[in-house]
Amino acid sequence: IAEAGGSRPRHLGGGQLIWGEVCLWSSEVVALTVFLSTLTPKFYVALTVTSSLISGLILGFEWWYFRKYGTSFIEQVSVSHLRPLIGGVENSPPTPSFPTSNGENETNRQNLSECKVWRNPLNLFRGAEYSRYTWVTGKEPLTYYDMNLSAQDHQTFFTCDTDSLRPSDTVMQKAWRERNPQARIKAAHQALELSNDCATAYVLLAEEEATTIVDAEKYFKQALKAGESVYRKSQNCHSQSPQHEAQLRRDTNVLVYVKRRLAMCARKLGRIREAAKMMRDLLKEFPLFSMLNIHENLLEALLELQAYAEVQAVLAKYDDISLPKSAAICYTAALLKARAVSERFSPETASKRGLSAAEINAVEAIHRAVEFNPHVPKYLLEMKSLILPPEHILKRGDSEAVAYAFFHLQHWKRIEGALNLLHCTWEGTFRMIPYPLEKGHLFYPYPSCTETADRELLPTFHDVSVYPQKELPFFIHFTAGLCSFSAMLALLMHQFPELMVVFAKSVSIASLPGLAEVSWAMSRC
Repeated sequence: IAEAGGSRPRHLGGGQLIWGEVCLWSSEVVALTVFLSTLTPKFYVALTVTSSLISGLILGFEWWYFRKYGTSFIEQVSVSHLRPLIGGVENSPPTPSFPTSNGENETNRQNLSECKVWRNPLNLFRGAEYSRYTWVTGKEPLTYYDMNLSAQDHQTFFTCDTDSLRPSDTVMQKAWRERNPQARIKAAHQALELSNDCATAYVLLAEEEATTIVDAEKYFKQALKAGESVYRKSQNCHSQSPQHEAQLRRDTNVLVYVKRRLAMCARKLGRIREAAKMMRDLLKEFPLFSMLNIHENLLEALLELQAYAEVQAVLAKYDDISLPKSAAICYTAALLKARAVSERFSPETASKRGLSAAEINAVEAIHRAVEFNPHVPKYLLEMKSLILPPEHILKRGDSEAVAYAFFHLQHWKRIEGALNLLHCTWEGTFRMIPYPLEKGHLFYPYPSCTETADRELLPTFHDVSVYPQKELPFFIHFTAGLCSFSAMLALLMHQFPELMVVFAKSVSIASLPGLAEVSWAMSRC
């Protein structure tokens, strides 16, 4: 009363008013207490069951909405409708914009099948590399499905209808169909006994009998000598009949294959400049053989030489809308842009001052690469162990990621800070990619059959990587917890009604504010 100030009668009037309000409040509390005491166990059981049912319906709707649209319905409504009503402004950082191309998406959707298997442009040698792995570990790095695809490739590239005219080619035609490696090698030696210029026999021996890269190179040089001789003869008479045209195509395939493998031998033996020159000459001489992806061999060799300007020139030519993308193209482009900023990049500094134009370009390139093949970063960051790459890959799949990281991890490690930039930015891609997988942003939708095909291509001892799933939003966790809690209360209410009613009444009374003051006020009234 002293703090109120003013005259004494006014103080007393104010005190009487306060006492009246306290008495009125106390009567309301008494009424609430009486009401709670009259509630039966059936009411509490019905209340908990109803709340459990409602929270379960909310959880089911939230889950359905997340599976369909990739976001929480409650979160979206609160951000889109409630926050503007209360005057809130979203402070989330702007996401990098991507220059999408509808023409590219449509072309890819129309021209590319979902699970087309491609020949690995950097596949290893069976005798000199895959077999040595088996000798050391006792594990088979190649699956039967993968080797069967290779057998089909060999029959397509190295045989034609005119093989019956030459006994050595007839023997090799049977050799490519043999499943037993020793039977194939024996058939290749038989073909060389019949004709010393059988290039395909040397190819088979280089791939499977040679136990070192040096031995394989010797066989390929013999295959090149024989293949060039046969190729010149086919060129002179290819216009005489359709059979001769088919023979020219076969001899061209053999010649391109041999030159490419010789370049790969030179690369593995450390003669990198020689290998790069051989690959450039091959691309100039046979420009229509883009399906073999020889430019990916050239990219890897140029990266080893650290000739980044030449790498950029190759990317400018082959990173085109009309050509199918690959992990080598997308991640090499990201590596070059990361190289310009990775040495000085710091996540703490970038969060304070924002990203520069060069850093935004690097982040966008990484996001583009990750959307194309999301399995690569875990191998580059060594979160998953590498295995020998298969002879065939599925683009955008785990098999392609293994093949890329097996040869390109060293190039990322060589550039200081590149892996740190990748580590800081790659996971943000999945918050921007449209959901579910049937949608796409920069590329055609991610194939849902990729995991199944990868399991056929990769050995059983390898843990196949799957497409990263979006994390569940907070409100799904919250509603799941609320549903579980209310369901547990409903069960307890049903099993122990009397005990739970006593507990609910005690909690309700104890939760009333100022209970001691109310009791004192009731006594004064």
